[in-house]
Amino acid sequence: MDISVVIPLYNEEESIGELFSWIERVMQENKFTYEVIFISDGSTDRSWDIIQELHQRSQCVKGIKFRRNYGKSPALYCGFAKAQGDVVITMDADLQDSPDEIPELYRMIKEEKYDLVSGYKQKRYDPLSKTLPTKLFNATARKVSGIKNLHDFNCGLKAYRREVVKNIEVYGEMHRYIPYLAKNAGFDKIGEKVVHHQARKYGTSKFMGWNRFVNGYLDLLTLWFLSTFGKKPMHVFGFLGSVMFFIGFIAFIILCISKFMGKIFITDSPYFYIALTMMVLGTQLFLAGFVADLVSRSSAGRNDYQVEEVIGNE
Repeated sequence: MDISVVIPLYNEEESIGELFSWIERVMQENKFTYEVIFISDGSTDRSWDIIQELHQRSQCVKGIKFRRNYGKSPALYCGFAKAQGDVVITMDADLQDSPDEIPELYRMIKEEKYDLVSGYKQKRYDPLSKTLPTKLFNATARKVSGIKNLHDFNCGLKAYRREVVKNIEVYGEMHRYIPYLAKNAGFDKIGEKVVHHQARKYGTSKFMGWNRFVNGYLDLLTLWFLSTFGKKPMHVFGFLGSVMFFIGFIAFIILCISKFMGKIFITDSPYFYIALTMMVLGTQLFLAGFVADLVSRSSAGRNDYQVEEVIGNE
């Protein structure tokens, strides 16, 4: 199969039929073999009924229905697990992503050998309250991830080699950082394509609100920490704890020398309590690193490594 199109959705009954007809036309014009996987993320409207009707019309339509709303990342995770195409395309169901971009995205994966190609909505029809925080968010993500050539990490329109989606775990709200997840898994040939962004035709956005930007930054910090120290937590906690304990201990020694020289009473100095606090915090950080290391060493995924190819069986 050439292409799997994975489409997470929540209450998009107005647009699903039109979107599939558009995808179907593009696929037939380019003679692609394909499947379209709709993931209904706890929709409460007629979205699932429409997906079932489309499946009766075309066996290319497949669907996954969640009992409740879990979020975009779990929807993508389940869609990726089901995808069979050589190239996997993700897009939103609200008709703001154009299926006409699919042939070029497919070509970039197959001919230019990209692992992942991310869409870049250079001209957006979103309100200013959404576009300005998005620019700040993307600038931070570029800096932290080291993927300098991406301008729009959160664009729903992306293309992947099948090996990429089968070797990354999208969870929580990590769909914003799939390029970073792919890079951490060893898929570092990541490209970008300017894509057309259309104004929303039906309904309203399901992803408005400032809380998504706050959560986005927290997720970015989590991902950075896990990718840097996930298998070696002692390196950060132990280091910080050792530094704090050492500074506190040196300060305590200086206070003791001052006492023996008859200059001060230790407990009269505020530096005594600062030094004591630093020693206690340093010890706690060191122990936290030690416990985290024990947990890491006993976790089921402690020896999960991305192996691209094996020759021989010895």
